Amino acid sequence: MDNSINLNKLSYYRSCACFPHYDFPNPSIYKPTMEYQVAVPINLAKSLEGKYFVGYADELSFGKGTSTWARLFNPPNSGVNLHVTVWTVSDVSETPFRAQIWFNTEPPGMPQESNLVTPSNLAIYPLPIPKVRLQYATNVSGEPIGGIKAFVRRGQPETTIVDDEQGKFIFPPGDSFLIFLSNPEAPELATSGRIAYGWWEEPICNNK
Repeated sequence: MDNSINLNKLSYYRSCACFPHYDFPNPSIYKPTMEYQVAVPINLAKSLEGKYFVGYADELSFGKGTSTWARLFNPPNSGVNLHVTVWTVSDVSETPFRAQIWFNTEPPGMPQESNLVTPSNLAIYPLPIPKVRLQYATNVSGEPIGGIKAFVRRGQPETTIVDDEQGKFIFPPGDSFLIFLSNPEAPELATSGRIAYGWWEEPICNNK
């Protein structure tokens, strides 16, 4: 018996090694029988549309017989409705405080413009520019005149008051939403705080 290996044949087998060809059917694509629906939160939807903004007024000093305020003011020629979604009062460290929420009032003091405002969606180019103005005044004397005092909140030092309005407070051009801070329980003390807002702006459509 010849146990030798023919190297020529071995190299031939190695070079010709292959697998038989089979015809497989095309892969099927699964088609779900259910239809999917996604509920997008309204604030996220408005941010995706480039209509949502956030901002705050900082170092709002008051006390010793004075007050402070910050408001969202919708200018008369803005062409949008203002939807207030969330507001916060924070960083009042020295005294208990009172927050009065006013609609369309004339506050005391000279309004200043806050530049601490930004759109929430920074993936849009160019960035949206808000029509609504965030204004504030500090160490003012007197009370708001006219308008509607909608409700009042009270807070202790080092606490944060926050309320999610979900856009239900709606103000046409010329109207405003204002938070008025004071410390009537300790009026002899000086303090300061911060007021922040989140809102969206909805264009007004005139179908005429």
